[in-house]
Amino acid sequence: MIWLARHGETTWNLAGRYQGRMESALSGLGVAQGFALAEYFAQRLAASERVPMRIVSSPLRRCQATALFTAQRLGLPVETDERLTEIAHGTWDGRYRDELARNDPERYRAWREDPAHVSFEGGETLGDVLARWRDAAAELATRPDDMLVVSHDAVVRCALVDLQGRSLDAFWEVPVENAAFALIDNDGHDLTLVTAFHAGHLRELRANVASQAL
Repeated sequence: MIWLARHGETTWNLAGRYQGRMESALSGLGVAQGFALAEYFAQRLAASERVPMRIVSSPLRRCQATALFTAQRLGLPVETDERLTEIAHGTWDGRYRDELARNDPERYRAWREDPAHVSFEGGETLGDVLARWRDAAAELATRPDDMLVVSHDAVVRCALVDLQGRSLDAFWEVPVENAAFALIDNDGHDLTLVTAFHAGHLRELRANVASQAL
């Protein structure tokens, strides 16, 4: 079983700032979300239910910090995989959503309405992200370990549309939130989506993703 989670809320999420490959810290809410995710697995362990035996994270700090709460509760190391890194927004990295809507309106509109066909200057396309996910997924599929995988919005969205057999045109149609997760069955050969979105463990800690720079 694979729990595929997005990192907790960050200070840049709160500011409406594109993060991409740049580093940002968890916000106070993001820290609480990390604790909530860890508590979810601790309760499963206490109930003799399946829990991760491996934890794999994007190397960026916001993902490793989110993963660390669960790692400490379960006594596991946090492994990193570059293929799980967020989309490179290129010249958008570090800039604010509202500023880009004003100063790069054509690309911004395309990103919101036709993301599958957007190429970021000095960055990546969603096709690039999907290729990275597929490469990582092919390796994960050969490892029947129960694991927590912590990644980013664009990677999780690409994973979900791929697991649903949909095209990247559906990128914005799948629900993804900070510290929520999708549940994926792994039989040692194939990955099968079981649950696309689970946020019950967050309760009142769900972030306002509508205000984020995604």
